[in-house]
Amino acid sequence: MNRIKAPALSAAFFLFLTGILCYFSGRSFRTMHRSETVFPSVGLTDTHQLSDYFPPLKNTHGDTEVYIFRGMEKGGNLLVLGGTHPNEPAGLMTAVLLIENIRGKRGNVIIVPRANSSGFTHSDPQEGNPQRFEVPTPAGPRLFRLGSRLTNPVDQWPDPAIYINPAGQKLSGNEVRNLNRCYPGRANGFLTERIAFAIMELIRRERVDIGIDLHESAPEYPVINAIVFHENSSELAALALLELQAEGFDIRLEASPVNLRGLSHREWGDHAGIKAILLETPNASHGRLKGKPSSSLIVDGKDKFYAKASRLGWLFVPYGEEGIPLSLRVARHLAALKALLGGLAELEPEKAVEFEGMPLPSEVQKKGVGAFLHPPT
Repeated sequence: MNRIKAPALSAAFFLFLTGILCYFSGRSFRTMHRSETVFPSVGLTDTHQLSDYFPPLKNTHGDTEVYIFRGMEKGGNLLVLGGTHPNEPAGLMTAVLLIENIRGKRGNVIIVPRANSSGFTHSDPQEGNPQRFEVPTPAGPRLFRLGSRLTNPVDQWPDPAIYINPAGQKLSGNEVRNLNRCYPGRANGFLTERIAFAIMELIRRERVDIGIDLHESAPEYPVINAIVFHENSSELAALALLELQAEGFDIRLEASPVNLRGLSHREWGDHAGIKAILLETPNASHGRLKGKPSSSLIVDGKDKFYAKASRLGWLFVPYGEEGIPLSLRVARHLAALKALLGGLAELEPEKAVEFEGMPLPSEVQKKGVGAFLHPPT
């Protein structure tokens, strides 16, 4: 009798432990559905949801915040998109930094910090990434979510074996959850396609003139430290390149391939007719050669394995022992944004966009991103 009871008690004990682990892990992942607080500057004039532009998104995890800073003078309309890929944190942090500091002066600035909101609610499987990263500020740390490149499968499943995107290109099935492969979107499509469609509606209704999509890529990826531009933005990209090089930023130009469809820098230009730009910075936490994933790797950008890979000539960017910190990556995005707007004002003065309060890229590099964020509450 005792021999029968022992296995039963062991099984019950392990079931109990399994239940406890499921409870705490489930509770942890549930917290990723809570958006971190953003503290807009006094210059904010309008706050919308993406579903205001496309109502079928309402009450889905694809809906997300849209912040608008309208200037007193007439000018152009700028769209800044962060969080297209929620595992590329410099895009999110650049957008948040702008929201918390700028004031409109001429034209309008429209900022979407978490473009694929669903992607922020989960992590990439088998990567061991932290759910959040910590940005130090003078008044204490602020936490921000690190999500996945793809829409949460809880919100969109199953993936097809082959995905034919709205622009007609055949792709691997899981790209159906990659927002930057789903443009120009479908009104009655998958959730990710509906997010893309809603962004296109935002561009149409807000009469956007220039759209900038903020990204990061691995140091071993060839399209890095780059301005990727639609052909209608080639002159603008060239002017920005000259200014960035004069300021000491190593940058390259990459023309948007006409046969690579579904991406923002292709479909925004083709379907909406706007100037379309995608910016890339190097992020070690995004790559395949990194050591242990951690919040400090995301923020400090130091990794001995990438430093060694750089010495061996395996990377497309210099990577020293000091790493490539978040402050430098955000500063690059800010400098590129400033240069692009300067070029736009020169080429098309009637579409110029001006705003005040943006921290200088050199100051962000020196003091860190957190120095320009609202104190945590």
